[in-house]
Amino acid sequence: MACILKATTNLKRRALLALCYGCGLRVSEVAVLRVSDIDSERHLLRVTQGKGHKDRSVIISAGLLEYLQRYWRMFRPCQWLFYSTDVSRSYSIGSVQRAFTQAKQTAGINKIGGIHSLRHAYATHQLAAGMPIHILKQQLGHKDIHSTLRYVHWVPSYQEGKGIDLIADLAVRDE
Repeated sequence: MACILKATTNLKRRALLALCYGCGLRVSEVAVLRVSDIDSERHLLRVTQGKGHKDRSVIISAGLLEYLQRYWRMFRPCQWLFYSTDVSRSYSIGSVQRAFTQAKQTAGINKIGGIHSLRHAYATHQLAAGMPIHILKQQLGHKDIHSTLRYVHWVPSYQEGKGIDLIADLAVRDE
């Protein structure tokens, strides 16, 4: 995952992909984030009308939040966190997907898989760090716990309760 993010030299695209991975967001969620969705005091990101038209709050790590603040200082987005060439419009889902595909190609990764793999990586890394299943379910916005449980078989050493160790800082480390 880190090599994909390192391959992205454009600060806007890197922030976009880091946020997608660092919060386990769906492409449709990251594309329409508003600046007002970030609660930097509480280290939370508000996902409004995610899949199933549900709202949820997702934890943002300190490192990722710091990176987003750097992005904000450079681009000064007003309404949309990631805006298109027309600042009154959000980034399109296609633009987000292209940013990921380009980063993957630059990193020399030929493995098949789209931007949703960032969400899968987030889930498996959080489980590996010991995040409890019920918290991961909430973070991912799953309606059914069985959707979340499918990630457990990818982490054979999973032991719930080792504590929440948010690994999202990986997304912005080693710039």
